[in-house]
Amino acid sequence: MPSTQLNTTISIELNERLTALAAHTGRSKSHYAAEFIERGLNDLEDHYLLKDALEEFYATDEDAIPHGDVDWEHLGA
Repeated sequence: MPSTQLNTTISIELNERLTALAAHTGRSKSHYAAEFIERGLNDLEDHYLLKDALEEFYATDEDAIPHGDVDWEHLGA
């Protein structure tokens, strides 16, 4: 997969922790930085998509469906 470089500044403490993790596992600091960014982006994307969906729901003034009334087995079918 093509990649690009990102330069950033982190605290000395974070760098020491990242260095220790990389040394302990034999992987590079860049590997873990990229993994942390991907996981963090996934979490942030989920958060903001849910936040936007909730705001949209409130704006529609629709009634909520009680959790027990949802047909989970056939949802999305």
